[in-house]
Amino acid sequence: MNLDQATNGQILRVKRIHSLPQSTELIHQLEDIGFIPGEQVSVLRRNILGGDPMMIRVGTSTFALRKNEAALVEVEPL
Repeated sequence: MNLDQATNGQILRVKRIHSLPQSTELIHQLEDIGFIPGEQVSVLRRNILGGDPMMIRVGTSTFALRKNEAALVEVEPL
């Protein structure tokens, strides 16, 4: 499952970041802010009607991600 498919409050672990040719810079940014394999992550909340942005906690930090960014992060339940 990818992070954009997770439900609010679900505790997950990052498995990997999907690599797409047009998203190399974005992948590096996600890794730099803590989306690395093994790191704990959860969706705190979504915008009204499930739109952008999503509030995500990775480790002890909180970030706002767009759904297309969250879709690059493959996760597994803990």
